[in-house]
Amino acid sequence: MAVGASLSLITVDRASPVPLYFQVAQHLERAIESGELPPGAQLENEVQLAGQLGLSRPTMRRAMQYLVDRGLLVRRRGIGTQVVRPKVKRPVELSSLWDDLARSGQQPATAVLANRAGEAAGQVARSLGVPEGTPVTVLERLRFARGEPLARLRNYLPSALVPALADEALQRQGLYQLLRAGGVTLHAAAQTIGARAATVAEARLLDEAKGAPLLTMERTTYDDQGRAVEYGTHIYRASRYSFELALLAR
Repeated sequence: MAVGASLSLITVDRASPVPLYFQVAQHLERAIESGELPPGAQLENEVQLAGQLGLSRPTMRRAMQYLVDRGLLVRRRGIGTQVVRPKVKRPVELSSLWDDLARSGQQPATAVLANRAGEAAGQVARSLGVPEGTPVTVLERLRFARGEPLARLRNYLPSALVPALADEALQRQGLYQLLRAGGVTLHAAAQTIGARAATVAEARLLDEAKGAPLLTMERTTYDDQGRAVEYGTHIYRASRYSFELALLAR
């Protein structure tokens, strides 16, 4: 859809308690995430947009800044304001990244970087609750969304509890799908989310600049008998990925 056509569908409710800038920003955000406003689409300047919608320039500027802060628009000197590909938003729950990407239409794909036998040591042994030297399967995968590298996933699976997984299966499905198909009942997980700068190797792998911000996640997953069946340590491109949490008042 053309930018002008998308803007023509925006209606604002001046009697609503929702601020006008936020009403406009929400409409544009939905249009970007649905593909109505595709990556690279250029928006007119704030004065023209405000005139089209019958809003003040400060209101329109605030709506645009909200979308810039959300990573949906970018301002470039000499070019103007453009739509960028929206980040992948993932709810913080016991789910597979593959499933989350597939549900949101992000066309997941996987390159298997490693699939080998190893031994648990250090943090891996502690997280899985097994003695050091316990046999584990070590997986390392590069996950893509819409053809772009999104995350490097590294998993350790106790060999006594989890059957061996073929590279072909790991390329076609998510890890949790394969675990369930192998008779593992996933029940709960402990997860830590953090952030750090990319190393040279990580930046090259994820198509980022050295030192670019990365989101990190460590997760230990347990089955219905309370046994740790997977320990994962993953990194995600902060420029393309975010976690979403729902918070309840207490």
